[in-house]
Amino acid sequence: MRLLFDSFWRAVAYGLKPRVVALSFLPLLLITGLAMGLGYFYWDGVLTSVRLWLETSTLVTSISGWLQSFGMGNLKVVLAPLIVIVVVTPVIVVFSLLVVALMMTPALTALVAKNRFPALERKRGGSLLASLGWSLVSTLLALLALVVSVPLWLIPPLILILPPLIWGWLTYRVMAFDALAEHASSEERREIFRRHRLSLLGIGLFCGYLGAAPSLIWASGVLFVAAFVVLVPVAIWLYTMVFALASLWFAHYCLAALQALRNERAVAAAAPVPPDAMTFDPLTPILSHEPDPIDPSQPVRK
Repeated sequence: MRLLFDSFWRAVAYGLKPRVVALSFLPLLLITGLAMGLGYFYWDGVLTSVRLWLETSTLVTSISGWLQSFGMGNLKVVLAPLIVIVVVTPVIVVFSLLVVALMMTPALTALVAKNRFPALERKRGGSLLASLGWSLVSTLLALLALVVSVPLWLIPPLILILPPLIWGWLTYRVMAFDALAEHASSEERREIFRRHRLSLLGIGLFCGYLGAAPSLIWASGVLFVAAFVVLVPVAIWLYTMVFALASLWFAHYCLAALQALRNERAVAAAAPVPPDAMTFDPLTPILSHEPDPIDPSQPVRK
């Protein structure tokens, strides 16, 4: 637990460094440009399709008519953009995570290693190809879980629980692997995952729920159309900073755990073997072919 909190405060301190803030603008420009471009070409068409689907829904029409009788406005006007945003937000979050892992995590891990663990040997147990494969498989599993869990989002509490839970699991899978890819061997990485699985998953879940906060800014862009162009980049930048914090947290935790593991093994290898640990076989004198030594003080029998 001490390592968990120690690495967290170190990650927060590193996250305020100008270099880290500057690095966060690279994913911001890429993701914002892509989101704005796709929104420019497809937003109106997707929104129209969702509204047409809502018009054919008898349930939504009944609820909308009931609300209008109380003077609460047209439900379909607000519901259509919200549905689009609820579907798009997980994709934006997952893409932000992958971009940060690709563009920021190696630099942030190198920064932590240089400042805190300059003597830590680099065993390069995870190649770039292995990291990409690990991230791809983890992302596909997370997206599958998101798709399967969509019907459960209609239950009000679960929409606030399930998506951040899946994002947190994906954050743990991707960030922990990348934090150890350069310095740990494959065997060391598996051992650290075995020993610290709960703590690493806890870091991922915490950052996953922390990453849910920018979704409120993203969603508020529907209600404040005039500020939509400003709010969306702000939300994406917050996603970037949350995942940068996660990357730094995993780097501090995993590299400290790796150093502790190597120190533990070095002490165990250098420790002398105690005498009582030596094995003694009582049958050795019986099975030995060498004659017993003759005691000169004993008379020789004829």
